[in-house]
Amino acid sequence: MIGIDVGGANLKVADARGSAVHYCPLWTGAPIADLLAPYAGEEAVVVMSGELADCFASKAEGIAFIVNEVCSVLPGARFYGTDGQFHDGPDPSLAAANWLASADWLRDKHPDAVLLDVGSTTADVVPLGAFDRLLGLTDLDRLQRGYLVYTGMLRTTVPAIVRTVEVGGVRTPLASEHFAQSGDVHLALGHIGPDDYTCDTPDRGPRTREGALRRIARTVCADLEEIGEEAALSIAEQAWAAQLDEVREAVGAAIASAGAREIVVAGIGAPTFAPVLGGTPLSAPAADALPAHAVRALGLRESVP
Repeated sequence: MIGIDVGGANLKVADARGSAVHYCPLWTGAPIADLLAPYAGEEAVVVMSGELADCFASKAEGIAFIVNEVCSVLPGARFYGTDGQFHDGPDPSLAAANWLASADWLRDKHPDAVLLDVGSTTADVVPLGAFDRLLGLTDLDRLQRGYLVYTGMLRTTVPAIVRTVEVGGVRTPLASEHFAQSGDVHLALGHIGPDDYTCDTPDRGPRTREGALRRIARTVCADLEEIGEEAALSIAEQAWAAQLDEVREAVGAAIASAGAREIVVAGIGAPTFAPVLGGTPLSAPAADALPAHAVRALGLRESVP
């Protein structure tokens, strides 16, 4: 059995050997069926969050598209919903159920924990001790509760993280353009390597430290030579501090409301966030593609008589 997580930017597949992550931006008409073709004939269980991509007029349209694409290759696939159940076809509960699959799998292992799963685009903050209260929550509900923080390791624009920075001792507003993103911040600071920067760069330029610093300098309408590497690196540090504060606040609120005593951390951001938050990173390979591994485990559990 394989587990599949269809996100807006990435398609992740987990099996008994580990996981594979494919960059698959749905807004460009990404070939889900082509990427799944090597798995034809496998029994499959699926979660999704890609139905929110703005290429779809509605979540229902996105759900139907993803279900049809998957079933064109894996006709017996079953889909996990926010009701905690598997479905054979499109259903409103399939929208953004990937985080709930993770919670469903981890809740017995870490009943007193808050899960922090930091991906390329978002951070899920999930108290694991009260699963029944999580059932049926939409992304809107989670945003309002602080369980969904729209900041990630790669795709978040820098002005969405911090609005003003200090440059040469002067408070400076950032240009509201897609000049640089969180992947540039974390690459410049050494939190990730070039191979971890799996999405497109804003300028389609190189995934190098210098390329990242050049894009960061552009956020204050400057060239790297104009402000210097030290100033560009300082902008990156200020953006990271703001991102960390936002995530820390959400995790702290979830811990306080749930009475949790542990933080478990997954996703591409686990090596960066776990040490500074005092969290325990989940072991590989589950940490790298948690919802895909989680839905596979749930599917295997359901198949046992």
